[in-house]
Amino acid sequence: MSSKPIVIGCDNAAVELKKVLIGVLKEERLDFEDVGVNSAEDQTEYPEVARRAADKIIASNYQKEGILVCGTGIGMSITANKFPGIYAAVCHDNYSAERARLSNNSNMICMGARIIGPELAKKVLREWLHLEFQGGRSLSKVEKIVAIEKQNYKAAAAKGSA
Repeated sequence: MSSKPIVIGCDNAAVELKKVLIGVLKEERLDFEDVGVNSAEDQTEYPEVARRAADKIIASNYQKEGILVCGTGIGMSITANKFPGIYAAVCHDNYSAERARLSNNSNMICMGARIIGPELAKKVLREWLHLEFQGGRSLSKVEKIVAIEKQNYKAAAAKGSA
């Protein structure tokens, strides 16, 4: 099981599910940092919460991992994946959580509070938490993802300075 500290965040559509997932983190005795939001009235939009979480993971030199929850998990995942070294996967079943870790080396899991119920969400999170990337047949694919990412960030930086 990964023992990395966790950064967890949600938008106002997923406050209750985030509370459930924090319960899992406490049961697993994992250190975590909550980057919001904490009430349904908080209008902070999911891109801001995803940015907060990604920034924390990057600042930790990727020694932290993340959990993001919104209505579908999709918006959080799309936003988080805009940051270098963040590999966020939407997982609503155990097989997706397993493959996100074992095949894709994800360091962030995203879920949708309007898609998944609390009991299944707990099982999916535990699946993801208890697995770590082992390389193997997937190593070359993950290395290619990282190479593409580096190439694209270099190209974007070059365009920005032109």
